Amino acid sequence: METNNNIQKKIDDTFASMDAIENVNVSPFFKDKTMQRLFAEKEEVAVAWGWFTPKLQLATLVCFIVLNVLAFRQYNSNQYITNVDAFAETYGLTSSSDDTILNLK
Repeated sequence: METNNNIQKKIDDTFASMDAIENVNVSPFFKDKTMQRLFAEKEEVAVAWGWFTPKLQLATLVCFIVLNVLAFRQYNSNQYITNVDAFAETYGLTSSSDDTILNLK
């Protein structure tokens, strides 16, 4: 019978603790705010390209354009063409006008 007394004491303690709980005042819009946060559609950002911000894109574009303009000017200069021709002659990359077995007329 001692176990029954222990169980009854635990039940009485539980009810006593429930009496000590006070009511909580909640904002009338708490439920609406919570539901909006739970079901709000969040925009997913691509993780791989998240670091490529518009400022960085603009800087990359400017660098790309500047490099292309410089390369185009260098390519059109006569010194570049003569340097490439000299390089080709040095390493035997030029085509000869001599007749070969494959190029018979």
